[in-house]
Amino acid sequence: MFTLILLIVAISVLILVHEWGHFYSARKLGVSVEEFGFGFPPRLVSRMWRGVRYSFNLLPLGGFVKIYGEHGEGESDQKSFMSRPVWQRFIILGAGVFMNIVLAWLFFSVGAAVGVPHIAQDDAQDIPVSIIAVLPETPADRAGFRAGDQILEMRSGVVNAKVSHEGDIRAFVDAYAGEEVKISVRRGGEVREVSVIPRARFPQGEGPLGIALAKLTVVRVPWYRAPVEGAETLWRSIVVTASGLAAIARELVSNGRTSVPVSGPVGIFFFAQDSTSLGIAYILQFVGLLSVNLAILNILPIPALDGGRILFLVIEKARGVRINPAIENIIHTAGFVILILLMVVVTYYDIVRVL
Repeated sequence: MFTLILLIVAISVLILVHEWGHFYSARKLGVSVEEFGFGFPPRLVSRMWRGVRYSFNLLPLGGFVKIYGEHGEGESDQKSFMSRPVWQRFIILGAGVFMNIVLAWLFFSVGAAVGVPHIAQDDAQDIPVSIIAVLPETPADRAGFRAGDQILEMRSGVVNAKVSHEGDIRAFVDAYAGEEVKISVRRGGEVREVSVIPRARFPQGEGPLGIALAKLTVVRVPWYRAPVEGAETLWRSIVVTASGLAAIARELVSNGRTSVPVSGPVGIFFFAQDSTSLGIAYILQFVGLLSVNLAILNILPIPALDGGRILFLVIEKARGVRINPAIENIIHTAGFVILILLMVVVTYYDIVRVL
């Protein structure tokens, strides 16, 4: 339940900050904003303040901003979005992505000050061995192990073994492959025992249990260095995310499918669950990465997204003629429908992987 609440709050904050970017830039440029909504309709309550309707809506995930003229109306009205020059419309459309980048930097900077997770040497003393990843459809996955679990002790029959190093775990599971092994783990301050049967035969790279292990420590930077560290993490995250999307696109074009599993809401939930089990530093990193992903996805030149609308501005500037708003709206509507269908498909495969 905590993970679900955290995820709803995190996504809501990211979307609201994104929409606030559109709202603030439009207001600053003198474009009329009709409504700023918290959550999505149906509307529960609303109030007019300084010419803007602020509404609270039933569905709590995120929010929206309604800008006068964004669908082509009021072209002759100075307060309409459509009446403004291309550069002003570009600023308004790009402001949401910009705010998500700024928010990601803030999360990464705070995370650097709180402590950034690092992998310690295996011979480091007084640092428990932790599970940092659990592969799907493996003995560890079916037994209920989670990223963040600290392995304390292993037992099979009358044989007990304390765990001090990663090698202790490998040796024990190799010795008792095919037999039931009881493993004591610490999760969220609570010690529990989990039963699992290590595989004698397994796919290359997975191991008998299907887990990745490491000794984790937290490295903090001074507060005055945190913004620089946050900026460096932001840049690395942008490069990795953009490169990953480009690789997926290349595979889709060349093979018609991708070998990389794409996650929707269900997959993100389980990533969030792993982050909450690992602590506040991981939560900050996770939300920062979500913000980066939201920014990059929104800037893609796909109809219905900010990047798609910016693409129409580029075409308009190149042609010197405004595209018919009715045609543009039809294209964006079609893009929105395709995105929704894609989300349904991705969510379906998420659920299939979980089940």
